[in-house]
Amino acid sequence: MSALQLVHINLGKVRPLRVGERKLMSAIGKTPVHGPVSVGPLGLAGDEQADLSVHGGLDKAVYAFPLEHLAYWQQQRLAHGVSLFEEPLLPGFVGENLSLTGLREDAVYIGDRLRFTHCVLRVTQPREPCGKFNAVMGYPQAARDMVQSGYCGFYLAVEREGSLEPGESFELVAGSRQMSIAQALALKRHKHLR
Repeated sequence: MSALQLVHINLGKVRPLRVGERKLMSAIGKTPVHGPVSVGPLGLAGDEQADLSVHGGLDKAVYAFPLEHLAYWQQQRLAHGVSLFEEPLLPGFVGENLSLTGLREDAVYIGDRLRFTHCVLRVTQPREPCGKFNAVMGYPQAARDMVQSGYCGFYLAVEREGSLEPGESFELVAGSRQMSIAQALALKRHKHLR
C-alpha cells in the first residue's frame, strides 16, 4: 500500500441542482479549501448536506474518496460524450469531503479507523450513489457505473473530534476486518439484482 495522504478537504453549500426536469437542492458540488478545518460529530465545519435522510448524520458525517478514481470518472464522461476535453476532474466533483491517496475500497474495511494528527474517523459503509450523482456526471447510467466499478469511496463517522489539514498523512488502524468496502458494495449490488 502506498503512502496514505489527505490531499484535499472539500466543502459545499446547498444550492439548486437540475435533475432532469426537476430542480432539487444539493451540496454535491464541493470545492477544495486551504488550511485546517474543524471536525465535529456531524462532519466538517462549513460543509452542508441538503437531504439528511440519505446524506450526513453520525454514520455518514464525512465522505472520503480515492483521488486516483477521478481519472476513471473523467474517462466515463468522455465515453458518454459529456466532456469534450480530457482535462481532469477537480477534487470535490463527486461530492467527496476528503480526497485521499493510497487507500482504495478493497483495502479498507468497515470498522477500520483513519488516524489523523488531530482526529480519528471510523469507516462505516460504501457510498451508494443517487440521481444527483447522475446529474453532476452528466449521463443517466453514472450511478450504475459507480456501483459496478466499485469506485465509490466510503463514509466515515467521527470517533474523535478535532481538525484536519490538507496535505497531512494518516494511519490506517485495522478494525475487525470482516468486510471490506468493496465487499459491502458487492453485497448491496447482489441484493439489488435479486
